[in-house]
Amino acid sequence: MKQTESIALAQHIPAQKGLHPALWALTISAFAIGTTEFVAVGILPTIADSLGVTISSSGLLVSIYALGVALGGPVLTALTSNVPRKLLLVSCMGLFIAGHIASAVAPGFLFLLASRFISGFAHAVFFGVGATIAASIVPPDKKATAIAIMFAGLTIAIIVGVPLGTVIGQHFGWRATFVGVAILGSIGLVANMLLLPANLPAGLPLKIKDQLKVLANKHILLVLAITALGYGGTFVVFTYMATLLEKTTGFSANTVSILLLVYGVAIAIGNLLGGKLSNHQPAKILVRLFVLQAIALLVFNFTDVNPVAGVITLLFIGGFSFATVPGLQLYIVQLASKYLPGTEDISSALNISAFNLGVAMGAFIGGLVVDSPALGLNATPWVGAIIVLIGAGLTVISYRNNK
Repeated sequence: MKQTESIALAQHIPAQKGLHPALWALTISAFAIGTTEFVAVGILPTIADSLGVTISSSGLLVSIYALGVALGGPVLTALTSNVPRKLLLVSCMGLFIAGHIASAVAPGFLFLLASRFISGFAHAVFFGVGATIAASIVPPDKKATAIAIMFAGLTIAIIVGVPLGTVIGQHFGWRATFVGVAILGSIGLVANMLLLPANLPAGLPLKIKDQLKVLANKHILLVLAITALGYGGTFVVFTYMATLLEKTTGFSANTVSILLLVYGVAIAIGNLLGGKLSNHQPAKILVRLFVLQAIALLVFNFTDVNPVAGVITLLFIGGFSFATVPGLQLYIVQLASKYLPGTEDISSALNISAFNLGVAMGAFIGGLVVDSPALGLNATPWVGAIIVLIGAGLTVISYRNNK
């Protein structure tokens, strides 16, 4: 029988007690990648003023990066499937660094959009392959927890990287923020070179037709839709969170930087708790988490005018938004192993693309809502809640089909 890549990895990297050094490398790199994905939210007003574009137009910097991940990731995953895993991840970080140097020297908004798009190429490959490695070096009942540890790099980025990048952008200009992210990427590159085992095998040969085969599977396709909607709904409001907190809630720009840090703490807690809850029957847990997230977003629609109530609601939104990430990633790997053995890696990468399609969709819809005379900035929470609820409904269907 043809072995899957996860089995091959398990043979090369035996499970061990404690945190495997490879997880440190993956988490450090995830920190750099997570910083750039979300730091744009905090500096959108600064970029808009500097380059003379509207707030809704500057929101395209969030969407275009996410599209780079979603569109470039699956293609690169297939083209690089026979490349040794360590070399591939190190190369991803090299591309990531180059993209951010280009962003820092961008002469105009269109060039900045292009460099953000290219920077996203490395994202899906890194997280898709990295999640497979993370799940393969721990005992079977700890797979979601291992993925959560890797994705903790994203949450730490929101706690530390995003607020710090926002402060740097406000005081030294947005170009300095991208220089800082390039430095973080360099640290991640070195961590991969030093901590990833040299004998990580190449993946199984994958071609574009393999991706089409995965996309043709109704069970996996449904999970991709769940990921895009359930995760992306939050970004209708999160993309414009800094603007909302300043214009509606009445916080100063400096206070918003602190609130983004608090939001990140909530995300970190939610991510780790979600990982533990999702080790068994992830789909069942996901339904509950999506419903709770939708409720939090609806409540925020009423509490965003009150500083105290708004911040409390914000904490719940942050916690629930990332609590679903480990479960979604584990769920699609489980279904790929069940229905299309050997496609776990590409399914994982496609799910990362779905996450980012959700981000792009959420940011784009958020821009439409903000520009709409009938809706406006304050309508973003309840619009996001509706999208999350649709994701919850699809999860119920998937759970019933795969019990």
